[in-house]
Amino acid sequence: MSRKSATIYDVSGISKGDSKRKLPYEDSKNPVATDKVELKKKVTLLRGISIIVGSIIGAGIFISPKGILKNSGSVGMSLVIWSACGVLSLFGALSYAELGTCIKKSGGHYTYVLEAFGPQVAFLRLWADLVAIRPAGFAVLALAFGRYILEPIFTPCGVPELAVKFTTAIGITSVMYLNSMSVTWTARIQIFLTFCKLTALACIIIPGIIQLFKGETQNFENAFEVNKVKLTELPLAFYSGMYAYAGWFYLNFVTEEVENPEKTMPLAICISMAVVTFCYVLTNVAYYTVMTAEELLASEAVAVTFAEKLMGKFSIAVPIFVSMSCIGSMTGSMFAISRMFYVASREGQLPKILSMIHIRRHTPVPAVILLYPLTLLMLFLGDIYSLLNFMSFMRWLFIGIAVVGLIYLRYKHPEMHRPFKVPLFIPALFAFTCFFMVFLSLYSDPVNTGIGFAITLTGIPAYYLFIVSKKPKCFQKMSDSISRYLQIILQVIPPE
Repeated sequence: MSRKSATIYDVSGISKGDSKRKLPYEDSKNPVATDKVELKKKVTLLRGISIIVGSIIGAGIFISPKGILKNSGSVGMSLVIWSACGVLSLFGALSYAELGTCIKKSGGHYTYVLEAFGPQVAFLRLWADLVAIRPAGFAVLALAFGRYILEPIFTPCGVPELAVKFTTAIGITSVMYLNSMSVTWTARIQIFLTFCKLTALACIIIPGIIQLFKGETQNFENAFEVNKVKLTELPLAFYSGMYAYAGWFYLNFVTEEVENPEKTMPLAICISMAVVTFCYVLTNVAYYTVMTAEELLASEAVAVTFAEKLMGKFSIAVPIFVSMSCIGSMTGSMFAISRMFYVASREGQLPKILSMIHIRRHTPVPAVILLYPLTLLMLFLGDIYSLLNFMSFMRWLFIGIAVVGLIYLRYKHPEMHRPFKVPLFIPALFAFTCFFMVFLSLYSDPVNTGIGFAITLTGIPAYYLFIVSKKPKCFQKMSDSISRYLQIILQVIPPE
């Protein structure tokens, strides 16, 4: 049997009866061939913390201060929103810790909505993620990476937008390649990049706190100017804050790869959220010890402006650390999101090729590269802040639905084993906050949220067209043919 013909045979599916047959790649001299082709449990507590912290601390802390200050109206209110977003994110993370320990499947939001509300609602969540939320999210991170990595090169001139776009495209390609090559190396590099993130924040926090102890408190005078606060703009401030904390849910996307998830997940989530909230609030306090509100709003790169005012020649190190932070966040996010598409394919709501694994590297290569074209498209079409508001509406709507699913499952399946259980007011308050932000944002930014809502609704006809309706034989034949060729090119087979 030739390798090509065997590969094509595998694409049609491996039945339970065929799971023990010798694969075309098996060879007594090849130790990899005897290893079972599946996703391995390689996520330890340290790696879990690095995934969460590494995914959270990315572009948000360097982009969001400007958006939060602009929409909150004052320095004091912006710090209140940073703290409130940290507490709310902890509530959401604790809710997901319960979901992750009682539903031991990868896939995160998608899996929980599927278990609670069925395939129709889960597909809407998947559709919004696939066509809008994730491409826009990666584009935001990548644009921040491109701007910060080029900042030292073009100083004191501005960075050309075309250069930012092309550098960003290189960053996205690198992250996709790394996640396709090795789970182990992705985790190792993520730990290193997490250390770089914390170092970058330390370079801001320590000098800022020193300035505070020296008496540089003039920027905190009249910190709470109530007359500047506009209720209709507060949801956009919360969007920016919650975006900066977004990432606490990514460990739930890889539940099946976590060692001892019942203990590891709650512990990793609690440690990570405590570290991130502490760092974020201190970082913003440090910003305000050096910059006035007007200077912060005028800055295109807040961390760089801070470093230039305080560190002199050493300021060149800050944008380098920030760009590495953005790459780390992209790496962790891609690692997690690819598992959601992998699970959705396994559930029959995406093409079967997306649930296949590389024969040697044991990575879901098709699921990893799925978002690559759409992310590049978003990259060249939008700017950071429009993309942020555009994706936030859909993201928090469906996270709120997933947390409501936790409450629903408490009553629908009280017999379900729950090794970790949170008080009911925590998911209730978090879900209410999500929906409040979502619906009030329709008044604050009707254009971007309206576009997001319209894209979500297109998932309804898509569900009946691609999932429910019976496909013509010619369409099925073409789909099988494409899958076979992709399997040959990517060297992937169904998991055993």
